[in-house]
Amino acid sequence: MPHTPHADVLIVGSGIMGSAMARLLRDGDPALRITMVDGGTAIGASPGLHLHDLDDPDLWARYNEQVATGIQGMYTGAEVVREVPDRLTDLPPGMFHALAFGEDAEAMPQAALAWNAGGMGVHWTAATPWPAGDEVFDFGDPAGWAADLRTAGALLAVTPSPIGPTAVGRRVLDVLRRRYDATGPHDRRTQPMPMAVTPTATGPMPRTAPGTIFPALASGTDPAFTLLTGTLATALLVTGDRVTGVRLRRTADGGESELHADTVVLCADALRTPQLLYASGIRPRALGRHLNEHAFVTARVLLDLDRFGLTLDDLPRARPGEFCTDSLWLPHNGTAQPFHGQIMNRTYVDADDRPLAHSVGLSLYVPVESRPENRLVFSPTETDLAGMPRIGIEFGYSDTDRELIGRALDEVRSLAEEFGPFDPATERALLPPGSSLHLTGTVRAGTADDGTSVCDPDGRVWGYDNLYVAGNGVIPTPMAANVTLTGMVTAVRAARAVAARQLAIR
Repeated sequence: MPHTPHADVLIVGSGIMGSAMARLLRDGDPALRITMVDGGTAIGASPGLHLHDLDDPDLWARYNEQVATGIQGMYTGAEVVREVPDRLTDLPPGMFHALAFGEDAEAMPQAALAWNAGGMGVHWTAATPWPAGDEVFDFGDPAGWAADLRTAGALLAVTPSPIGPTAVGRRVLDVLRRRYDATGPHDRRTQPMPMAVTPTATGPMPRTAPGTIFPALASGTDPAFTLLTGTLATALLVTGDRVTGVRLRRTADGGESELHADTVVLCADALRTPQLLYASGIRPRALGRHLNEHAFVTARVLLDLDRFGLTLDDLPRARPGEFCTDSLWLPHNGTAQPFHGQIMNRTYVDADDRPLAHSVGLSLYVPVESRPENRLVFSPTETDLAGMPRIGIEFGYSDTDRELIGRALDEVRSLAEEFGPFDPATERALLPPGSSLHLTGTVRAGTADDGTSVCDPDGRVWGYDNLYVAGNGVIPTPMAANVTLTGMVTAVRAARAVAARQLAIR
């Protein structure tokens, strides 16, 4: 078996969390030897660049057509794909349903895996609302949480109001504010959606992606950084309470090798990070449990122009390269307003760019109770398309969840009717589980090794000296909002702990 050189830090996964780990570690030590591995390969010419910003017109058009729905689960296509290819090498780089990867995922049919360099970070909408209330897991240190959240926002280049409001968008905001602004503090009033973008005066706004968080990932210009794509981590090498490295397999030809490292960090997503731990014999009681994802209620209504004193000529156009005219945010605010609202509006035009109508897209995300019964179950005998332990997903809603979902369905109907004629039978839906792609909890953090968590607040896996996890799977709290900014806090904490460890062992 060929031997791969030693790394100071090995990062499994090249998505947003892995790139943030690399960036923070590099900022602290220009000579630190960092190796990053990912089973997928690049989409386009450079790994880790967002599909919104690729020069390839076909790839760009395909992404924007899918993202215009406002439904993350549609990035893989409108139909759930259950057919499993014969070989892993039959998959081009991209996003695929977990079912198509051979997982037992009927309980969460829209759950998906990114099989490409950059992970979900090259596909995401870049919405970055900040967490509040029950979403926060500061472990008794609110000042530290606030500082880490600021660092997370800086890494993602969060911009407060990049898309809208247009003049018509302000009419929509007026309705939302009249209904909801009394339910929360000033900073959580209805407002434009904060997004991880680089503002530009005209044209499309570049999205933050792994290759912009850590530019060396895309450019290959850092001599102390190595990116291995098309290279699947199949097992951690464990000796006592230490992980000495990882066993690798090239997806193209099946060639195997070992890579050794002082510290190992898993950033492989909420499904594959616990899968790799299980495959390595690291199986704490909480592994895969507390799987969570907010419920996703969506609706779309055509704006009644007469009601708002508007004409077709008043309707805004989206900026070139953008899919909506306005991206707005309804923050959740406790029991009085428990739903996260994402409102994305667009103007429909004819072949001559004459406006036809304006739609208000309404999505309400409903927090779901964190319960150990919602979980991943790993097969000791069956494998998935990648040859890893097959994942079984057990997921359902509690009575409390169903009651709140029913309230959200009523709320979105009432809200839609403020904007125009609305038929809930055809213009409103509760989407299947997995549709948001915002999976959390499967390697959750906690303050004690008591069987209810997989890692400590810094992401160090209980019982292991040099093994860390980071990403959305570490989030231990039910989330109503988009999870990436919150998940980034786990990467900030883990990076700080890893940097301190590397300094101590020198």
